[in-house]
Amino acid sequence: MSKNVVIVESPSKAKTINKYLGKDFTVLASFGHIRDLPSKNGSVDTEKDFEMHYTVSKGSEKHIKDIVSAVKKAEALYLATDLDREGEAISWHVLEELKKRKALGDAQVYRIAFNEITKTAIQKALANPRDLDSHMIDAQQARRALDYLVGFNLSPVLWRKVRPGLSAGRVQSVALRMICERENEINAFNPEEYWTIHGTFTTDKGEGIDANLTYLKGDKLEKFSITDEKSATAAVAALNAGEYKVEKVEKKQTQRRASPPFITSTLQQEASRKLGFGARQTMRAAQQLYEGVDIGGEAVGLITYMRTDSVSLAAEAIAALRDTIVKKYGQDYCPEKPNFYQTKAKNAQEAHEAIRPTNPSITPESIKSKVDASLYKMYDLIWKRAMACQMAPAKLDRTAIDIASGEGTFRATGSVIAFPGFLKVYREGLDDGAKDDLDEGILPNVEEGNKLSTREIRPEQHFTEPPPRFSEATLVKNLEELGIGRPSTYASIISVLLDRGYVKLEKKRFNPEDVGEVVNKFLTQHFSQYVDYGFTANLEDTLDEISRGEKEWKPVLRDFWSPFHELVEDKIESVRKSEVTSEKTGEKCPKCDKGELVIRLGRYGRFKGCDQYPECDYIVNINSDGEEVTKQPDESTGIKCYNCKEGEIVKKTSRRGKIFYACNQFPKCKTPMWDPPQEKPCPECKCPITTLKETKRQGLVTKCPNCDWQDPPAPAKKTPAKKTAAKKAPAKKTTAKKATAKKKAAPKKAATK
Repeated sequence: MSKNVVIVESPSKAKTINKYLGKDFTVLASFGHIRDLPSKNGSVDTEKDFEMHYTVSKGSEKHIKDIVSAVKKAEALYLATDLDREGEAISWHVLEELKKRKALGDAQVYRIAFNEITKTAIQKALANPRDLDSHMIDAQQARRALDYLVGFNLSPVLWRKVRPGLSAGRVQSVALRMICERENEINAFNPEEYWTIHGTFTTDKGEGIDANLTYLKGDKLEKFSITDEKSATAAVAALNAGEYKVEKVEKKQTQRRASPPFITSTLQQEASRKLGFGARQTMRAAQQLYEGVDIGGEAVGLITYMRTDSVSLAAEAIAALRDTIVKKYGQDYCPEKPNFYQTKAKNAQEAHEAIRPTNPSITPESIKSKVDASLYKMYDLIWKRAMACQMAPAKLDRTAIDIASGEGTFRATGSVIAFPGFLKVYREGLDDGAKDDLDEGILPNVEEGNKLSTREIRPEQHFTEPPPRFSEATLVKNLEELGIGRPSTYASIISVLLDRGYVKLEKKRFNPEDVGEVVNKFLTQHFSQYVDYGFTANLEDTLDEISRGEKEWKPVLRDFWSPFHELVEDKIESVRKSEVTSEKTGEKCPKCDKGELVIRLGRYGRFKGCDQYPECDYIVNINSDGEEVTKQPDESTGIKCYNCKEGEIVKKTSRRGKIFYACNQFPKCKTPMWDPPQEKPCPECKCPITTLKETKRQGLVTKCPNCDWQDPPAPAKKTPAKKTAAKKAPAKKTTAKKATAKKKAAPKKAATK
């Protein structure tokens, strides 16, 4: 057995690290957290000063036994989990479990950390071990205890007052509030009318200039200067009477600098904007790239650690990026001095680096055929952003032309790229409603005093629009700006909200479900302090103070628990379920003429029913606006059912408003399909009908509902290239040979516990 045991979180990380270590090292994976707080009373014992009662996580016993077996025969244990609070906590849990099972013996314990999985980084970490950081562990314990105390105590209140199976969370409930409040803003929004006036003018060479009216009769136009058609028409009539000339030409060159390299939150936002990736998909792909992917017979860690708040880069990393820029794009694209960025994230954790490629010379194109498409896209995004952050600024030639007559002044603006700089590699995505001056057109060359002919002056009607619903990118951005939660937790927060049915994604926008709105209303009315943005952000600050050793964690829990527990106990007794799940309408029941209609929350959403139930069973479904939904009649397609040969396929509407197709002999014949049918037989199984579906990737696709045939055929799944390493000698022997060739240097100092 090896003298040294190294513990990491995942087998893929273990595999990548193992190739940099010799036969004296065994690398084992903990497979994430090996211990957790069980969801039962007393896991955090509030009567015994918040004593934490951890148990071995489901499925972890086998991995613990493997670690125990290896450590018992080892001289040294290296805890090499990730370098953030979560990683520190995993190492601590492993060590505590080993102590509990008396597995350490005389083995020395070292904590090593690195932000990239490369040979240099691993060797440097081994040569510079440290102790486990007790402050980081305390902060993680405090976070876990708070999450347990909120979730375990507040969720049962929801079960009693709303319905079983619901959950509340310290950060999850605040994110839900944000989504629901945005929906309330949209519902309460009253559009306001306003008008703009645009002109198209022509030079003596016939070149067109599009411009917007900025001054009318000497007054500067604001958004609501013209608010009705009558005023707009009168203005256009007056403007049409004028003769126009170029009053002023402004030309200037501006510079645009690249955005900083990615941190966790900006990576999630940009992956959402540019790739359409959700936060969970983004973090999964980034983790694979960090832990190592096979790009030619061996696993290589392609990016640095993906959970970081810092935009700083190591000096060696900057040098490598600049070297690649010169080789790939030329000296003009590499500025004289490196670009440095200031970390803006509030209470940025540990001095990590930004997310960057570990080796910039490994280009996205070089790995495209060797990795999964999602990994290629993610690496391409990270590589280009990191490369751009060290490139020269882009230079834009901007022109503004004022076109005037006695009645008004129009302004036209245009931009042209004089030198692309970093834009040669990367252009940042835009959020809702944001505009980029790069999208402006090029203006013709004119001089002050040039006369222009009027081609057209036209008014345009507009209405103010409500704020857009949150996308994953904008939700993450808002949470981060308010200091709520940690970027590394946003993916799991979003997943919980979707999995619980509190929100749904429609056209990549978060839309609160009825149950989500009821839960949010209950929490904001009865637990307002604990879903308050400021309170949640301040608690996040406190956890950061604990991690820096500025505060003790137990007093923080004491201050939180006492008022929270009292409020929970009070609400259990004082709030009736009917107050939460039903809402009076003031309408009389049309069936019994005695009761009043109330809006209630049911299994499939809100409905309107009589308050005399069960004596009166009147019920009607309602939509999100509270309007009654009348059942749509089935619509004939004229196509015979291919299954029962008796019925007809009809177009139907589900309770949730979705269109689907089914046999009208239901429930005798159960033949549902989501896509419209057509009388075009399948060439494969001879089924008399096929369906037609429009997809983004393939356009119109004809499919058979009875077999797997489709036209055009489904894209073939990329099969991984065969590893040449398989033909070589067994891995064990190879490792042994490598180990003899180079022995590892002993650590400078021991970091024993």
